[in-house]
Amino acid sequence: MVVVLNKTDLLPPNKRQSAIEKMTKRLHKTLENTRFKECPVIAVAAKPGGPEAPDTEEPHGVPELIELLKKQTYLPQRDPGGDLLMAVDHCFSIRGQGTVMTGTILQGSLAVNDTVEIPALKVTKKIKSVQMFRKPVSGAMQGDRVGVCVTQFDPKLLERGVVCTPGSLRTLYAAVISVRKIGYFKGSLATRAKFHITVGHETVMARVAFFGLPPVGASDTKPPPSEPCSLETPFTFDREYFYQDEYVTGQGEASSAPDPEQWALLEFERPVTCPSLCLVIGSKLDTDIHANACRLAFQGYLLQGFEDKGYAETALPRLRIYKTKHKEGQVERVTDDYTVIGRNLFKKETNLQLFVGLKVKLSTGETGVIEGGFGQSGKFKIRIQEGLCPETKQMLSSTSKKKGKGGSKGGPANEEEPKQILSLLSLTCISSGMSLIPIKRWFSLDRLSPTVCVAWL
Repeated sequence: MVVVLNKTDLLPPNKRQSAIEKMTKRLHKTLENTRFKECPVIAVAAKPGGPEAPDTEEPHGVPELIELLKKQTYLPQRDPGGDLLMAVDHCFSIRGQGTVMTGTILQGSLAVNDTVEIPALKVTKKIKSVQMFRKPVSGAMQGDRVGVCVTQFDPKLLERGVVCTPGSLRTLYAAVISVRKIGYFKGSLATRAKFHITVGHETVMARVAFFGLPPVGASDTKPPPSEPCSLETPFTFDREYFYQDEYVTGQGEASSAPDPEQWALLEFERPVTCPSLCLVIGSKLDTDIHANACRLAFQGYLLQGFEDKGYAETALPRLRIYKTKHKEGQVERVTDDYTVIGRNLFKKETNLQLFVGLKVKLSTGETGVIEGGFGQSGKFKIRIQEGLCPETKQMLSSTSKKKGKGGSKGGPANEEEPKQILSLLSLTCISSGMSLIPIKRWFSLDRLSPTVCVAWL
């Protein structure tokens, strides 16, 4: 950024320099906490003395400004290769010529007689002529501002949008984006909330689901902390992600701590057409425009798009997101050296076949799997492949005997009984209410009583 102090000739000559220096210091003070810290400040008088002054009066500061602009500007590298993508901002008809679409070429190039597609309307047209600044040209490339004339097209069908090489853009029903909250937005970003999503030249409503990287140190037998850790890892379908109820801001003692790496699943209310890796902006445009609040909520880039209308069944199962829940159950007894009977973890109408083979671990160290149901009341068998330790078997067996003699004379009324933990890990797929998202479940039987256990689902 360059700051120009204009019309400095209006200042008294004897106070001009001191006033310029004072204003320069004030501007630097104002901008010191921004990205424009120490930006150059140039004092200029383009026409000293005003419009009535003689032309012999030389401008003040203009040569210095020109030299500064030369140093800070550059010619962009333009690439004519690749698919055409042109942003159209106006469309009108000319009698006897056709329909003209004006805009800027964002990538690629075009030429007379090329065929282009208007993806929002699913129509293709042949370019009749091209103009740049009212002069006919045979073609144009990235960065050029052009007018493209086509025939047999109603301009009322397109006010703003994009024109591209046929078949180069995709129409998406949902997308995965990288996401960063805009610091000036004061509200929370909640999962399942609806935002106005601006992508390309379109703004549509979409439901948002946030997810991030698994917490560091999370194990299969303990639920992860409520706030994921930050790791700079690119998005991929090959790993698992942690479900978030809302966008997680930077954690740490410093208020300027960066936000953790996280992403969002956008489910559009109507399909959108846009290029890959395009900028995405989420807003709350229904906020009161008279309120002193920022309506821009988050920004990001489109990483993955889902073109199938039935993406919830065909594509989302690839997106492995998990969350944790809590449940209680009971260990009933030991039947032999390799089998434990549990209860109150499943309802009697639960199909236990869905849980057969899931891993189980006791707090005493033994591991096993769910072998199947036991009876009709929701009880289940746990098979310990390497067998129970003698101490564990004795503890649980003695507990069962004492439980059976609970009414005998002279026996202790409420003797404290040994405690056990069981845990199991599974991977399944459930409905999140918006779409099908794979959910990882943890089960753990906790040390509460001789037969009580806790499970993380």
